[in-house]
Amino acid sequence: MTVSPGPRTDVDADLVEALRREDPEAAEQLVDRFGDRVYRLAQRITGVKEDAEEAAQDALWTAARKIGTFKGESAFGSWIYRIAANAAYQKLRTRRGKAREVALDDVLPTLDGDGRHFEPMADWSERVDERALTGELREVLERAIGGLPPDYRTALVMHDVEGLSNPDIAETLGISLPAVKSRVHRSRLWVRKQLSEYLGADRRG
Repeated sequence: MTVSPGPRTDVDADLVEALRREDPEAAEQLVDRFGDRVYRLAQRITGVKEDAEEAAQDALWTAARKIGTFKGESAFGSWIYRIAANAAYQKLRTRRGKAREVALDDVLPTLDGDGRHFEPMADWSERVDERALTGELREVLERAIGGLPPDYRTALVMHDVEGLSNPDIAETLGISLPAVKSRVHRSRLWVRKQLSEYLGADRRG
C-alpha cells in the first residue's frame, strides 16, 4: 500500500503564527529573517538604493499587516517575495513612467533582403567563463538588464535571478502566463545581444 506524504511543513510556520498572534517581537523577527533577501530582490529590480529600501520596507510592512490573507498554499517565503517584487515593480514603473515594448528590431540580428543574418551575433558563450572578462561581463550584464523596460526587467529578474515560477510571476504582475514567457524570452534576447556586441568589440580590440 502506498502511503501518501503528509502536508509539508513551512519552515517559517513559527514566524507566521507569531505574526498572526501579533506578538510584539514578530515584526522584528520578520525583518531579521527576510530583510536582506527582500532588499536584494528590490535592488535588482529597481537598480536604485533608495527605491529598493522603500520597496523592501513597504513589502515587509504589508506582509505583517496582511498576514491574515496568507493562506499557506505556497511557502511563506515565496509569498513575501511576490509582495516585494510587486512593491519594487511599482517603484520602477513610477520612476520610469509608462513601460515601452521591446521591439524585435532591438533584440534580433540584422537581416538582409533574403532574410539571412546580415550582421550575425558573435558566439560569446565560450568566452563568458574567461576570468579576465568576468568582472566586466557582470557590469555589461547589469547594464543590459538595467536598460530593459520595467515590465521586462521585473519578469527577467524574478524568473532568471530569483527563480520564481511563471505562475507566481503572472500573479504578481497581474498578467497571463504567455505574457510572462514572452517577456522573459525577449528580455533574454536583449541581454544576449548586449553581451554579443560587447564580446565582439572586445575580440576586435
